[in-house]
Amino acid sequence: MKEIEQRLNENGVRPTAMRILIYKYLAEKEVAISLTDIETAFAKAERTTLYRTLRTFEDKGVVHQIDDGTGIQKYALCEPGCNCELEQDLHLHFHCNNCDETVCLTEHKIPHINLPDGYIAEDANLVLKGICEKCSGQ
Repeated sequence: MKEIEQRLNENGVRPTAMRILIYKYLAEKEVAISLTDIETAFAKAERTTLYRTLRTFEDKGVVHQIDDGTGIQKYALCEPGCNCELEQDLHLHFHCNNCDETVCLTEHKIPHINLPDGYIAEDANLVLKGICEKCSGQ
């Protein structure tokens, strides 16, 4: 718990009991999690509290949001030191068409892309789709 409190403090997030629980829940998952998944896990909590916690985490660089093409936004913890900057922190995501899970492939960074003059990138998201290692049996 001390590590979670320290990580939240480092990102400028006050470590309340609910924030610590949500961080711990995200840290235990190996896949990106939707707000609905979090609501199910914390059924007794107010939906607005859960949403605000995710929004705070996202604003402070604790989590990043993933649009995997399913129409449901998912969330995953950022790596330590991540600022979600276009130039250095973006990585690939993989969505399995079989189990419907989305994972961060943080070791595979998205390279810098030189845009034509006048274009300003504000976000980038690269999702590969296929069959994950669990479903492919490899």
